[in-house]
Amino acid sequence: MPPNDDVLIKIVDLAQREPAGTLASSVYDRLRGDILSGSLPPGEKLRTEALRARYEVGNSPIREALNRLSADGLVTREDQKGFRVAAASRADLEELVKTRCWLEQIALRESIANGDDSWEEGLVLSFHRLSRVRRSSSEDHYSVNPDWERLHRAFHLALLSACGSRWLLQYCAQLNDQADRYRQLAIVVSYPRRNELDEHEAMMKATTARDADERDIASHGAL
Repeated sequence: MPPNDDVLIKIVDLAQREPAGTLASSVYDRLRGDILSGSLPPGEKLRTEALRARYEVGNSPIREALNRLSADGLVTREDQKGFRVAAASRADLEELVKTRCWLEQIALRESIANGDDSWEEGLVLSFHRLSRVRRSSSEDHYSVNPDWERLHRAFHLALLSACGSRWLLQYCAQLNDQADRYRQLAIVVSYPRRNELDEHEAMMKATTARDADERDIASHGAL
């Protein structure tokens, strides 16, 4: 007699138990990427069955990934109703931008004050790498370019990396992820009218010139 679906699910979970940490991290990264890119839009119900099929894994890695994303604020958990992608709204975006400006201003000023030649060289290198990659993976319309997204995040965190506080960097990184969701929602409308490369170059030059006030002005257009 063939095993039923519940038995099959348990078999899959057992087969994946040994590399559970690696597998859960992989599912977390893929699910997080789909949320940040907009492939899983704000408010969408995250059904375990659909996620198992989407990522070809069992229940355990899915549950762990959802719990981690809930802690990150990218997923919300509803009592007796499961998980959803966190909602998006104008009010939330305004609060996010304001909070990000507060924290990143502190982190950047500390980086400018404390950063050495190695930090400055790393920042210039991170901008150079970003400048060599196209914003969109398609020439005739916008399509997410994972390499650009990775290098863009690295550039923004490089700006703050000499602030001397791992807690502040963690908060800034989390806010960066939240902002990425809104960028992906907005890019369909703004691309290619917005020249993000010029904005990032202005931030890099102001920072390497150790001009915190100029960077604060430039950063408002490149959140």
